[in-house]
Amino acid sequence: MKVNYDGHTHEHEFEPEYGLPEPLPAGERVLWQGSPDWRVLARHVFHVRTLALYFAAILIIRGAFVLSDGGTTAAAIKAVAMTLPLVLMALGIALGLAVLCARTTVYTITDKRVTMRVGIVLNLTFNLPFARIAAAGFRKIGKDAGDIPLTLAGTDQIAFLHLWPHARPWRIAKAEPMLRCVPHGQEVARILGQAWSQSRGLEVAAIAQSEPEAPRRRRYTAGGEPHLTQGA
Repeated sequence: MKVNYDGHTHEHEFEPEYGLPEPLPAGERVLWQGSPDWRVLARHVFHVRTLALYFAAILIIRGAFVLSDGGTTAAAIKAVAMTLPLVLMALGIALGLAVLCARTTVYTITDKRVTMRVGIVLNLTFNLPFARIAAAGFRKIGKDAGDIPLTLAGTDQIAFLHLWPHARPWRIAKAEPMLRCVPHGQEVARILGQAWSQSRGLEVAAIAQSEPEAPRRRRYTAGGEPHLTQGA
């Protein structure tokens, strides 16, 4: 199968293979490799759009207070202008975090495992063999991006803070690693589901299309046939 790569140029020269901490063993092959879409990451993880609306409301309220206290229009504009740089700085930080997170993250799916190279300042690589993955899901975001959460088998755990933002929201006690805001998410979920099923000797099932009104998650479970759960 041809490798499907959705990523950036090689920025980590110390890596023996891009996105991987060591060369793959003989016979193992990469099926897909990619990174989050920084635009989707900014909207859905760092909530840049929500922050922009919040700060816009704050600026409007600030200007309205000045006017209600008898201030002139010029005074109201000045009050807003004095606060605006702080607002732009806050939005810039959130947007910058989204860009850096996308540029330093590499998700890799092979025919035997999933690896996640994450971390802006300190890179960590999480190696998740299919034998340690109890279930995988999919939630569609926007036109073609998606989140793919991975439920770990047994007592295997990774701390939520070590994973964030590459973790399923609000699953803190037993954190679930998640491929966040992946471009062409439905296709990536299909590749993962097929590889996971084949590694366990199960019949490969097609992933159901997510519906815009009620996004659904396809889950592949260690118990056998996949089943649908409502997307979170």
